[in-house]
Amino acid sequence: MANYIRFDWAMKRLLRQKANFAVIEGLLTTLLDEKITICRMLESESNQEEEYDKSNRVDILAEDSKGQLILFEIQNNNEFAYFQRMLFGVSKLVTEYIRRGQGYENIRKIYSVNIVYFALGMGKDTVYHGTTEFRGIHDNDILQLSPFQREKFQVDTVSQLYPEYYILRVNDFDKWSKVPLNQWIYFLNTGEIPDDADAPGLSEAREVLNVDSLSKEEKRAYYRHLDNVVILRDNINTERAEGRAEGRAEGRAEGRAEGRAEEKYDIARNLKSCGVDTVTIIKSTGLSAEEIEKL
Repeated sequence: MANYIRFDWAMKRLLRQKANFAVIEGLLTTLLDEKITICRMLESESNQEEEYDKSNRVDILAEDSKGQLILFEIQNNNEFAYFQRMLFGVSKLVTEYIRRGQGYENIRKIYSVNIVYFALGMGKDTVYHGTTEFRGIHDNDILQLSPFQREKFQVDTVSQLYPEYYILRVNDFDKWSKVPLNQWIYFLNTGEIPDDADAPGLSEAREVLNVDSLSKEEKRAYYRHLDNVVILRDNINTERAEGRAEGRAEGRAEGRAEGRAEEKYDIARNLKSCGVDTVTIIKSTGLSAEEIEKL
């Protein structure tokens, strides 16, 4: 089986070129379940060029044939506030891509597609979709657009006016499938494209993302990136292991402390039931008069 370039590095170096748009178009078409055509790539301020950022995260901003904005982000390392980060990225685009003085009806539709290689939140699925809708607190009905608004904005629901979020938690998915979206998740995690892959974009990826097609200089840069990813993953695993060890140690210490405290209360109860005076119980257990009074 051929050796294919990791998708994050490809997005940074190869997939911004118009000749290679078909790869990202295929992923979007599979994810959104509609034909997506990328017209151009837009520059994003957070697209850093530092070597650490190449292993940490990659983002890419595209505009489709409908003028909608699509923000891709790949995140390799754990970030506990990543949900808020997604919100910040989309909110920034909302304000950046509307000119001063324009009416609110000119706000662009934004899709935020997040490919994460860590366990973001708690859930069993690999792909999550988030939209905005308004529900009545009394009758649980969904607030709808008026006929005029539907005609004006050319959408059917309020949620279609708001940003939509997709989270692809790909890190542990390694089962090949005939389902197109699962094929993409498999490739994003393993870097493999089996011969029977037929999801949109994967045939183009097979041609564009072959490591053997890279120049010597590009290969050196790519292998440095892979080394950085491995180091980053090792650091994450080490932090997790240390955190678990510290948690177990703290738990044992807390358990011993609670045990000693309960032992003092047991002694105090026994002494009190035998008619021993409070002053003596205080000296024997170290408890306060108030604590002994409550026993």
